[in-house]
Amino acid sequence: MSSKFDSYQKRRLVSSYISVVISIALVLFMVGVLGLVLLKSTLVANRVKEKVAITLFLKDNVSSKQINSFKASLQEEAFTKRIIYTSKAQAAKQYSKEIGEDFMKFVGENPLKNGIDIYLKAEFITPEKMQELETKFLKNAFVADVSYDKLLISLLTKNIKRFSFWLLVLSGFFGLVAIILINSSIRLSIYSKRFNIKTMQMVGATKSFIRKPFIWRSIKLGFIGAVLALAGLAVIIYYADKFAPSLGLVKDYVSLAYLVSGVLLASFLITWLSTFFATQRFLNLQTDELYY
Repeated sequence: MSSKFDSYQKRRLVSSYISVVISIALVLFMVGVLGLVLLKSTLVANRVKEKVAITLFLKDNVSSKQINSFKASLQEEAFTKRIIYTSKAQAAKQYSKEIGEDFMKFVGENPLKNGIDIYLKAEFITPEKMQELETKFLKNAFVADVSYDKLLISLLTKNIKRFSFWLLVLSGFFGLVAIILINSSIRLSIYSKRFNIKTMQMVGATKSFIRKPFIWRSIKLGFIGAVLALAGLAVIIYYADKFAPSLGLVKDYVSLAYLVSGVLLASFLITWLSTFFATQRFLNLQTDELYY
């Protein structure tokens, strides 16, 4: 009879551990997917920003040598991603192609100017910084005029900020849900051991001594859950990279390192804290309160 009961208790314990691992794995998988979206949304937003250019129209009296020198100095600037130079002759040819006829036949001379399109780094694509750059360039002796889409920059900045805010709110919400779910699973697994905890305490064991094996067990279960979650994320990343190779998910080692570190760190912190407070609760209960 005793062996059957022991066998039943072991099966129940194993079942409890499996449910904890599965709960942790599912929750961490969900958090990992959200983390991946958060990391890649920044990359996508930066790519959109870096397609915006500020155009410098040069004065007619600027020589080819001065233009080359100016281009070289712009390339060295901290805000420059890349530059494209378009001569007035190239600009006239492109404009004629767009309107479908040679406008030079009517005006007699080329009214367009040599231009430099500066594609800025993402962190400089804000209304304030673009305004600063415009003011700076207008003071340059080679520059006749500066042009960029101010309305587009304003809308782009506003929408990216709004999207980032709601994504952070969503991340915070799911993070809280993750903590609550994992905490509940661990509390249930420790609940079945509450009498053992109280017995050890009654024979003189210290709280830290009693708490230690529970914490280590939970951390191990959390690690197994994290590995399962990362395996699921690896499958998601593999297939997502096939359907959207432009995101470069597989080759983005920095983002992947952040993701793996974040999942492992989350599993460690949540399981450690949950186990600490769960055992502390049962350690502080009176013997007659264990039955409720």
